[in-house]
Amino acid sequence: MGCLLASRQLVWFRTDLRTIDHTALAHAAEQGPVIGVIVRTLKQWRNHGHGANKLDFWQRGIGALAEQLKALRIPLEILDADTFDSTPTSLLKLARELQVEALHFNDEYGLNEQQRDRSVQAKFSEVGIAVHRYTDQVLFTPGTLKTGSGDYYSVFTPFLKAWLKQISATQLAQREAPTRQAPLSDVTTDQLPALPERDQTTSSIREFWPAGEEAAADRLASFLDARANHYKEYRDFPETAATSELSPYIALGMISPRQCINAAAARNHGHLGDGDKNLTSWISELVWREFYQHLLVGYPRLSRGEPYKLETRRVPWRDNDEDFSAWCEGRTGYPLVDAAMKQLTSRGWMHNRLRMVTAMFLTKHLLIHWHRGEQFFLKHLVDGELGSNNGGWQWAASTGTDAAPYFRIFNPTTQARRFDPEGEFIARYLPELADLSPRDRHDPKPQQRREIGYPDPIVDHRAARQRALDAFSSSSDD
Repeated sequence: MGCLLASRQLVWFRTDLRTIDHTALAHAAEQGPVIGVIVRTLKQWRNHGHGANKLDFWQRGIGALAEQLKALRIPLEILDADTFDSTPTSLLKLARELQVEALHFNDEYGLNEQQRDRSVQAKFSEVGIAVHRYTDQVLFTPGTLKTGSGDYYSVFTPFLKAWLKQISATQLAQREAPTRQAPLSDVTTDQLPALPERDQTTSSIREFWPAGEEAAADRLASFLDARANHYKEYRDFPETAATSELSPYIALGMISPRQCINAAAARNHGHLGDGDKNLTSWISELVWREFYQHLLVGYPRLSRGEPYKLETRRVPWRDNDEDFSAWCEGRTGYPLVDAAMKQLTSRGWMHNRLRMVTAMFLTKHLLIHWHRGEQFFLKHLVDGELGSNNGGWQWAASTGTDAAPYFRIFNPTTQARRFDPEGEFIARYLPELADLSPRDRHDPKPQQRREIGYPDPIVDHRAARQRALDAFSSSSDD
């Protein structure tokens, strides 16, 4: 019995809620019977800005994981540690109670997460319990893919080229789920505590986002069978079903980047960077996510709300709550911006083209600090994660790596005409505009606005553009 107990392996699940192609789980299962653990740090997650939509999806993902583990006879323990600071003590107490030989987990790359994991490793080492850490969320461990001068890449295209050149079969190798193990009669799966009561909006969002690795696998297969065939051509059109809508599942690890990349490569005769342009375009989007994860490690200030381009701290951002509220609530008077914000708050997700349009509107037209928009997105997004959300916002605000030049300012009306030519997306989320002609949906006439109660534009595009150009130009001259 002592030998059996000594070989027990504890696997700490975090944003990797799956059993298939889970690096830490696969290695742990090779060394002995596995016990899983989830540490719920609700206060910390909320302090990081995650809202009800993400937390509900997380909770449902944990429930789906528990069912998958149950089929493998792997019990799942649930700990409530409140914050990251209390996590090491809680985990060690459980490890001692279960008499495990080692703790296994996959690395995460936010600054607080890195500090938490170092503290856990140190605490376990003090008492002689081994800790095994793995690269799983990305294919290259941050720090192993650098420029010729030894720096982290700050421009995506060279990063992508290096990634494609150096990727190996070993890094792409997937791991099967563990085989069913002998039951551990003295360990049972904990009951998952309930989250606070969900409001009607959060409950309706569940219909859009069923949780778990089976749902993720179904969505990937559906995308590759149909939508992927016209991904590159139509991915920027929000009313066209061309994107995978896998981002929430990747963010919480209900499916791995390897699974996605390998599945796309299999349809592309094994190619990653050439061949079918639709598939290679989608693969590059997956590499964008990895690029942003590497940047979190290379530039820790990104986790502290600081810009990558330090000189942009001098931009004279406007602190205007009234304008910010109009943007949040979809009352800017620019139909594409308002429809996109309605999509975010009603579905917990926003089309990628619209993320760029709305972010650039807030930071350039309204000249409001990108961090406020970043926080609002994170509060509502089911797929909100620090790396991609921060990277996207700093791109739009011209404060980040490989960012849009500050003089690049989207005209929301032009964007609407180009990417929603019939105004169908606008009509779906702004039904008061549905009876207008496509041209008027993009920019209703003053009388039409008054008749249907739709607001006038909050700012004039040309005047706002010039204000932004002046603000950025003056800050760079200081």
